[in-house]
Amino acid sequence: MLEQTLRHHYQKILVDPLVRTLNQRITPQTITWLSGCFGLAFIPALCQGYNTLAIALLLLSGYCDTLDGSLARHQHQSSPMGSVLDIMMDRLVEFAVVFALYWVNPERALAIILMLGSMLLCITSFLVVGIFSQNESHKSFHYSPGLMERVEAFCFFIAMVLLPHWFNGLAAVFTALVCLTAVIRLMQFARADAHFRSQSNPLP
Repeated sequence: MLEQTLRHHYQKILVDPLVRTLNQRITPQTITWLSGCFGLAFIPALCQGYNTLAIALLLLSGYCDTLDGSLARHQHQSSPMGSVLDIMMDRLVEFAVVFALYWVNPERALAIILMLGSMLLCITSFLVVGIFSQNESHKSFHYSPGLMERVEAFCFFIAMVLLPHWFNGLAAVFTALVCLTAVIRLMQFARADAHFRSQSNPLP
């Protein structure tokens, strides 16, 4: 939701200038791997109590996640393998964050399990809808926007780091919104599918 509102300005100010500077100096997949490495580094940073560093690493990971696709399109190197690696690194980073949030306080186990479950359902809805939908975006696959996307998720993760006493409440809201995102996506797909079928098989 926020990404759809802010992406144009963010892209123009923070991404495009670096894409032009990097040009052919580095491959998009290298940036994707960096995104995963920054995300994994979140774990020791948070577990050692370096909250500011952990947040900075998370933001760097998110920045690399937006940079790699833009660089791939600039270099005309967009590929299915790049898309697969991008999705895998996204999930790796999200797991790393949730694992670290659990590790610093194991009493959060139930809330963490519910968060992971909601994320599993949401990404499944995203991927399955993508399989059966025509790609009309600039990405290599059909991108189905939703109520909770990476920007919103990262905002919640940062809030959980900065406000540990509010963790359970934040986790409950996060879980509910992620599940709602999956439900809305499925409902939208069901309506689109019903419309397509009605157009393909009009009543006599």
